[in-house]
Amino acid sequence: MSVRIAELSSTSGVPVPTIKYYLREGLLPSGEPTGRNQAVYGEEHLRRLKLVRALVEVGGLSIAVVGEIVATLDASAEVTHHVLGVVQRSIAPVTPPVDDRDADAEVAAFLARRGWAHMARDPSVLALVGVVATANRLGHHRFADLLDGYAEANVAIARRDLDYLVLNSKPDEVVEDMVVATVLGDAALKALRRLAQREASAGLLAEE
Repeated sequence: MSVRIAELSSTSGVPVPTIKYYLREGLLPSGEPTGRNQAVYGEEHLRRLKLVRALVEVGGLSIAVVGEIVATLDASAEVTHHVLGVVQRSIAPVTPPVDDRDADAEVAAFLARRGWAHMARDPSVLALVGVVATANRLGHHRFADLLDGYAEANVAIARRDLDYLVLNSKPDEVVEDMVVATVLGDAALKALRRLAQREASAGLLAEE
């Protein structure tokens, strides 16, 4: 594949001005020059364009964050645990710290039970502390008891996610799939949880 920017736009469905903007921001590599102010683009540009669209449109990420992900991807010869971690942290919203010693202690004990204490500084742990602290403030002090069961269910889900990701070998493909699996997967899990609750309540709380 070797096309000009207009054809790249037609093939990808991305407007030419948007492609030019991505090029200026360094989200797409420069095309191969063919003359003054002229260049052609290949399959790698189409693939990267699809990735950027997935990050921006599906993942809802800012151009600045997409730039960080692309830079990390370009600096790595292969998809590594580090690269996937950068993408995951970029997708997750920033959670402000919570001053709640009880919630901190409950989450720390949970991490110790799971053998996850090495992830104590992970942003997701901070989010989890916030959830437990909110539950405590609402008087639901037993909520932390659910964490172990939730963890077991999510370990199985995470393995499915990784199985889905490793089906592709190219870095761009894996990152795009991670965005889709995480963002759309979160939405699917929310819907499935509601369905499962309705099914469970039909058995446990059936009307006489």
